[in-house]
Amino acid sequence: MKYQSKKKAFILLADGTIFYGKSVGDKEGTAFGEVCFNTGMTGYQEIFTDPSYFGQLMVTTNAHIGNYGTNEEEIESDSIKISGLICRNFSYEYSRSIADASLEEFLNKYNLFAISDVDTRALVSYIRDNGAMNAVISTDVDNIEALKGQLAEVPSMEGLELASKVSTKEPYFYGEEDAPFKIAALDIGIKKNILRNLAKRGAYIKVYPYNAKFSDMANWNPDAYFISNGPGDPEPLVDAIEVAKEIIKSDKPLFGICLGHQVIALANGVSTYKMHNGHRGINHPILNLKTGKGEITSQNHGFAINREETESNDNLEITHVHLNDQTVAGIRMKDKDVFSVQYHPEASPGPHDADYLFDDFFKLIEKNSKQSA
Repeated sequence: MKYQSKKKAFILLADGTIFYGKSVGDKEGTAFGEVCFNTGMTGYQEIFTDPSYFGQLMVTTNAHIGNYGTNEEEIESDSIKISGLICRNFSYEYSRSIADASLEEFLNKYNLFAISDVDTRALVSYIRDNGAMNAVISTDVDNIEALKGQLAEVPSMEGLELASKVSTKEPYFYGEEDAPFKIAALDIGIKKNILRNLAKRGAYIKVYPYNAKFSDMANWNPDAYFISNGPGDPEPLVDAIEVAKEIIKSDKPLFGICLGHQVIALANGVSTYKMHNGHRGINHPILNLKTGKGEITSQNHGFAINREETESNDNLEITHVHLNDQTVAGIRMKDKDVFSVQYHPEASPGPHDADYLFDDFFKLIEKNSKQSA
């Protein structure tokens, strides 16, 4: 067995509960963040590089992580975004023909600290019952009391603005310049596969930083706007909320995903709240209220919009609900070409039940372009 000298390690939760494990490799280290779990059986590389997970310690519920290696083409951003990894069995060897590195090599490249040999079933059960909370993972087993003090200083995810940590610093372009449509995208943690899905349907995208002004976006004269997914609490994103209000006034199509969905709700006067655990996985059931069909979706969020306020808002209609807890999973504005969903229709890897939402977006763009011609 590789790494017979793996270091003793532990997870210390904010409430003082401790779970034990071993370091991945023979590394020593410490990492802080909000502990959460993802129930997906595959897609670990995409999860680790998803900007929406910035600042979180990821517990993977699949018993084996790393067995199919990694591929640089299968990342969702320019680096790993989780703050640490917690797993049961870490596979140092891999068996996939298109892999270009092991997961261990991938983690080392981005200097991510990880621990394995953890009873993840017990840990996930505890988090499920007691809620997501801050935690620390470490090999510093002789200084638990000192780490407790440091952990107490880590800010809560509630009220935390993180979009600025993952957004682009300067605008950039994606897609073919001669594409039929132009989309201005507000990057508050955008995933690469969202850009791929927009571009392959005929869009040339200009991606703007989280604090971009609407006037700058409008000066490019786009056919439509998009507000991305991202990490943290949506309510501190005052600039993005203001941009959403201005986009709505412009009468051009607007599509929002995940954090973008929450920003659009806030722009319409609907509040958000931190969930007990959130939804993180690739098998979440959604009901499309328009078609009556169920959809299996990929989700990653710890906040949600207020359902009662949405139902009483004259400008909004609920289009999708989460079947596990009846939270709002999709909305649209009744008199505008504006809609959003709480989940990820660009899911990579799958499921792809919801990728029709990109097609719906382009239908709105085509309709709006014909009316403006």
